[in-house]
Order: sequence, then C-alpha cells, then structure tokens
Amino acid sequence: MEKRLTRSELIFSLGFIFMLIVAVGAFFYGAKIGAEKTEAKYVEQAKHLTGAAAEPGSYPQQDLVSFYHTVFLPYREFQSEWYKTMEKMNSGQLTEPASALKELSSLAKQKYAQAQTASIASSSPLLQQAQVEILKGLKLLGEAANRGAVSSKDVETGELLVALKKDSFYKEGVEQIMSGQLDYYQSMLRWSNTVNKKIPATYEPASILGINQWKALPLTVKNKLMADHMKARMLLTSYYPQDLVSAVDDYILSGEAAKMKMKSVDAVVDLLVNANAVRSGDFLNSKAKVYGKEVIPQLPFFYPEES
Repeated sequence: MEKRLTRSELIFSLGFIFMLIVAVGAFFYGAKIGAEKTEAKYVEQAKHLTGAAAEPGSYPQQDLVSFYHTVFLPYREFQSEWYKTMEKMNSGQLTEPASALKELSSLAKQKYAQAQTASIASSSPLLQQAQVEILKGLKLLGEAANRGAVSSKDVETGELLVALKKDSFYKEGVEQIMSGQLDYYQSMLRWSNTVNKKIPATYEPASILGINQWKALPLTVKNKLMADHMKARMLLTSYYPQDLVSAVDDYILSGEAAKMKMKSVDAVVDLLVNANAVRSGDFLNSKAKVYGKEVIPQLPFFYPEES
C-alpha cells in the first residue's frame, strides 16, 4: 500500500520544484541578457571598424574605396584613353582620327554605364554629387568625341584639336569632371578630419596662398587645393592632384622657388603647369621620402603597386 506524503513533505516538494523552476528561469534569463550584451558589444565594434554607423558627412574610408572602384576608376580609364588619343593627334601619330574619336565616344558610354550602377551611401553626399558630375562629364565628353569624329573629315588634325577644345560639350564635360574630382578630394579631407581633428574638415585660403603657409598644410588639404587648381585651369591630364602637390613641394624644397623669388603657390603652379613639368607618378616617387607620416586613406592611387 502506497504511503501518502504528509502535508509538510508536500509543501517542501512543491517549494523545491518552484525554486528549481525559478533557478532555471533565472539562468536562462541571465544567459539571454549576457548574450544580448555580448552581441551588442561586437555590433558596436563592427560598426566602429566598418563605418556602418557613420554620421552623415563623416565619409568613412569604405565609402571612399567603394567610390574609387565603382566611379572614379572607370572615369580615369576613359580619361587615360582620351589623353593618349589627344597626344597622338597632337604629335601626328594618328592616321585615322575619326575612328579613334568614335572609339572614345563608345568608351565613354561604356564607362558611363559602369559608373551609373554604383550605389553611394547617403552618409556621403559629396560622393553622391561627385558621381552625378562625373556621369555628366563622361556623357558630354563622349558627345564631344562623336561630334569631332563627324567634323574630322573636313579639317586637318591640328584644326580638329583646336575645335575639340573649343567645343561647348568638351568645355562643359571637363568642368563637370573636374568638379567631380574636386568633390572626391574634399571627401578625403572630411575623412582625414575624423581621423585627426587637427586636420580641418574644409579649407579655403583667405587670399593668395603663401609658400610658407603651404609648407605647414597637411597632405589632404594640399590635395584638395590642387584639385581646385586643376578645375580652375580645366586640366584634363594624365596626372592626379597629388602629383601636382608633389611637383610643387619638390620645386619649393629644391630651393628653386626661392631663387625665382616666388612668394605664392599660385605662381609655382602656373610655372609647372605651363612648362608641362608635372608627371603621373610624381607623388608615388616621393611618397616614402616626403609623405611617409601623412594621414591619407587606403586608396590605390596613393600606394605603389606591388610587384
């Protein structure tokens, strides 16, 4: 015959079961809270590393890198071919300018299609603006090349080059391209300010920039200023703003500016540009020696290619 539990034993058993339930519940609740805190910790770390939680206008490095590959590089590939074609036409090496210009027009459409598909983060409005400007520039330069191909049948190559540079589509195309480039370099300046608060987020010289003032400026500021100069001079060239920076710095550090009694950076830029003394790769050649400690984003054109 079964022995019935006494009232006290029943109460004890129920109490024990209740405490066990509470203990198990507390364990799982604590584990859940701990897991949530741990997850939150790593989410914040990930955001910090990737820039996913970037404030509007902070221009995280991943946005700069993405823009380079999806928008800036396609444009530069077109510009490189444009520059080579113009050089060949200028030196008389091009026997069929109409065909070459048609190829440039086709290439502009191809690069436009590539750059158009890029998705730019809303946290980087300057990059969004740069994309629009570069797209407009590619379309206009493509149209200028097409117009040049049509008119090339009736003029000599020398006259064709002059006509191309006077073409309204060409002028507006270069202006748009240079505006896009300037906005890209301004984005880099904004980025450098988030890395080092001593670097200004924006920089506009109050008047003519003196050489002594220039020497004290960070590289990202100098790059932005040379992008300004390239836009003002409509320089659709093979070199980058940082190459122009390097050429200016080299001229100043060599003592040539002092010998010529130059006081402003504008005068140095005018001399170097007019003398065709700036080359693509000038920055990379002097980077390790002159700019080794500068704050710059991890973009391919700031670093030499690995052999």
